[in-house]
Amino acid sequence: MKRTISAMVGKGSVNHNSRKFKAANVDSERTDRNINYCSENIKDVYHELFDGALERYNAKQTRDDRRIEDYYEKIRSGKQEKPFHELILQIGDKDNMGATTENGELAKVILDEYFQHFQERNPTLRVFSAHLHMDEATPHLHIDFVPFTTGSKRGLDTRVSLKQALAALGFKGGTRGMTEWNQWVQ
Repeated sequence: MKRTISAMVGKGSVNHNSRKFKAANVDSERTDRNINYCSENIKDVYHELFDGALERYNAKQTRDDRRIEDYYEKIRSGKQEKPFHELILQIGDKDNMGATTENGELAKVILDEYFQHFQERNPTLRVFSAHLHMDEATPHLHIDFVPFTTGSKRGLDTRVSLKQALAALGFKGGTRGMTEWNQWVQ
């Protein structure tokens, strides 16, 4: 039987993904079947990725108004980049891959296997939160990551950039429908 694989852009609700907040569609009796791969503080990840570049950038600035005090806050409050992105993957739907069925268990195995080497396959997408949910209608995987690029000539030499992070993985922009993101997802 054929199944579809859906890859969606999520809004990135880390509290929902880690189950600090439970939506109405969550069956709390099955939450113990979820897999929590990682749940790091995004600000700690920003310090890990960008503190060195921020120091180098600020050291070159001759005007105080060009210095960046907090790179995370700059990105969070800016309009050019998002602080992180979320990928949600699901196989089939509730009718053919329901979480409480044998097929749902198969989906769990496949999604778990997919995640195991995600960071290795995508070194420019720093995963900080990842959860496989079995307590909703259909098993699905949330992967939250910070996309970054190194060797930049303008601004910080290591900085947030989804476009450049995906370009470093070999995905170059094409037509409107074949953006770096769409190519990467496919």
